Amino acid sequence: MSVIEIDQATKDAFARDGAVLLRGVFASHVETIAAGIDRNMAEPGEFAAENLKPGEPGRFFDDYCNWRRIPEFVEVIETSPAAEIAAEIMGSETAQFFHDHVLVKEPGTAKPTPWHQDIPYYFVDGRRTVSFWIPVDPVASATCPQFIKGSHLWEKMVTPVRWLDDSDFYPDPALYRPVPDPATEDFDLLSWEMQPGDAILFDFRTAHGAPGNLSQSRRRAFSMRWVGDDVRYAERPGRTSPPFPGHGMIAGQRLREDWFPVLWPRGA
Repeated sequence: MSVIEIDQATKDAFARDGAVLLRGVFASHVETIAAGIDRNMAEPGEFAAENLKPGEPGRFFDDYCNWRRIPEFVEVIETSPAAEIAAEIMGSETAQFFHDHVLVKEPGTAKPTPWHQDIPYYFVDGRRTVSFWIPVDPVASATCPQFIKGSHLWEKMVTPVRWLDDSDFYPDPALYRPVPDPATEDFDLLSWEMQPGDAILFDFRTAHGAPGNLSQSRRRAFSMRWVGDDVRYAERPGRTSPPFPGHGMIAGQRLREDWFPVLWPRGA
């Protein structure tokens, strides 16, 4: 029997809005996640990035695809309720782990995270997807990521850009809709004040960005990306992020389980 119960109103909100907040679901894992983030920053992986130009204040660090070498991340991914929550919110019989992502904005970092959807960067396609964004520091509304309500239902995807300089990620931006600008366009934005161990769950297609961190506190977060029953490998017009070199998959295949383990149901 399931030990995680997500009420129907929350499931309906996720389907309608593309993002929801769950309070305290990872509260017992905060210290483990924080230790994993510290280990990741001390021992960056091959995809680690410092997303500031010379002279820009603060530090904006991100890195991904490190979970197999960081025991704290293995513990959270494999033993927390994340897989079960993912399956529940996606309406999927299974939850398959895609990748981890660490994002850190140190105090005084003015640079915002560009508005984007995750799905155009990835080599996956399907409707049953969910990302978790879990802070290990208190997050004020002024520093919380923001989500464009209902944007996961847009017909055309947002053009992916590089975070360092906002340049186009793929060679033909005409295939995509322009990067949204909530400062000049009339969007309904979702964001929250958060405590360590809370989690924002959002669809890979939900357009989102994040303000800079001009507070005096760190803003460290751990993301987990999950896919469900209908997700398949998809070709993109250029290098994907993460790239996963040498994966050997072809369009239409389910993701290979030796690289992307199915963790729900348990023991699958």
